Amino acid sequence: MSRAAGSHRRTHGSRRGALPRPPRPGTAVLLAVHTAGALLLAAAVVATVRGGLHEPVTALSFGALIAIGELARWGAAPGEREPAPLGAAAALAYALLGECGGEPTGHGVLQVVAVVAAGALAGALPQLAHGPGPALDHVLRRVLTCVFAAGCFQPIYNSGELVHWAQGSSYALFLLVLTVLTALWDALLAALVLCARTGFPYGSLLRDELRALLGIGSAVCATGAVIALAVAVAGLWALPVFCVPLLLTQLSFRRYEAVRATYRQIITSLARSTEIAGYTPPGHSRRVAALSCAVGREMGLTGEDLTVLEYAALMHDIGQLSLVDPVPDGATALLPAAEQRTIARLGGAVVRQTGVPAEVAVIVERQADPLPEQPLPARIIRAVNAYDDLSGAGAGAGAGARTGPGARTGAVPGARAESPAPGEAPAAVGADGGGPAGDGAAAGHDGADGHAERATDGPPGPLELLRRGAGREYHPEVVECLARVLSRGGPLSAGASPRSAERGPGASAGGRSR
Repeated sequence: MSRAAGSHRRTHGSRRGALPRPPRPGTAVLLAVHTAGALLLAAAVVATVRGGLHEPVTALSFGALIAIGELARWGAAPGEREPAPLGAAAALAYALLGECGGEPTGHGVLQVVAVVAAGALAGALPQLAHGPGPALDHVLRRVLTCVFAAGCFQPIYNSGELVHWAQGSSYALFLLVLTVLTALWDALLAALVLCARTGFPYGSLLRDELRALLGIGSAVCATGAVIALAVAVAGLWALPVFCVPLLLTQLSFRRYEAVRATYRQIITSLARSTEIAGYTPPGHSRRVAALSCAVGREMGLTGEDLTVLEYAALMHDIGQLSLVDPVPDGATALLPAAEQRTIARLGGAVVRQTGVPAEVAVIVERQADPLPEQPLPARIIRAVNAYDDLSGAGAGAGAGARTGPGARTGAVPGARAESPAPGEAPAAVGADGGGPAGDGAAAGHDGADGHAERATDGPPGPLELLRRGAGREYHPEVVECLARVLSRGGPLSAGASPRSAERGPGASAGGRSR
């Protein structure tokens, strides 16, 4: 390790001690959501115990169906949307139920809350045993979504007003419109909870949730409305009949998610080939992918755009396999521009043979292009890759100052951290302030307002070096978004995409699910 590198590591250690990470602002939002759900649940239980259970057979049937649907969450992929569509559809149908077999049901909003919560809690017991966080979000979101649907339907129906102005096809249309509104409410709530959990921008999360309404969300909404209409005419026998198609849909989605998970594992394995061959430090591609996805979220990317960004970030260094001699520590950010473009072009040629979308290969090829010509994903990968190279997480020493005619002007000479000892795990891009995330934590609010304190002694840190190259080598907005992500502790986990974080389900499956 060079003397500058040692000074760099010591300086950043002191910065982390001087500026502790600020608390996540979403804690208050989560507390408000949990408090509202708990108060509603307590009021529902008290009212149901005092007034008795109206139509107990109907209530128990729907409660059991909700519990069975929640138990079907077992085996769901971590990032799968609505892993319990059967439970969501059953809860929505009970909230919109006015008759059973031609007879009025008579249950109100609070009984809907009690039955839905009881079924969701019964089905979520295995998840609650592993920790209350995700499972508790799941139950409370289910309750709050059903409260919206039941609050819009039950008072109007029980008063008799709905029968006067909505009959036949008009009644079915009313239910359909109400399910759509419920799905929108669930999407708003899903984005709010996920924003509080992760710190990602609310707008991009909401767009992601609304886009999902065209998928499994629409199936759950339609099934919930049809079950409510069918039970009103045919009685409880309609429950198993109309739930079978949704079960088949769930199996199809599970297979699709399994194929995508296998596909991503293949890409991750291919990306690790540079690490196994000794061209890049262990964990480099996974760290760059995780941090790139977090920055992409911060900049408003959603859906397939994030998937393309993740795949390109995983394989951004695969062109190094064509080199005769490895780059010291795999730090391509310290190479001359011509060599970087050559590696990027060769990497794009390899990526085109993997079967990934063509956009992935284009991003890999253009990550070393001049800044004005780069697409946004390539700008993100370029900045994040340089940050990881300059931080030296998991990398060895080396990478002295670049000199010579091919040296680029925006990057940093120098200073990388020492290699991990044999058997020692490399530093992670994590939320604990260590590794690359440590610089962001040390920067405090540096990326948020640009006026945070900076240490006056020692060499500049990786973020400061990126800022010096902003406008020439790195896009200024990307650098500041990177700083904001790091100030919150970095991505959700080292080497894992934020897109695979667990999510909370809503009754209408409009959004992500936990």
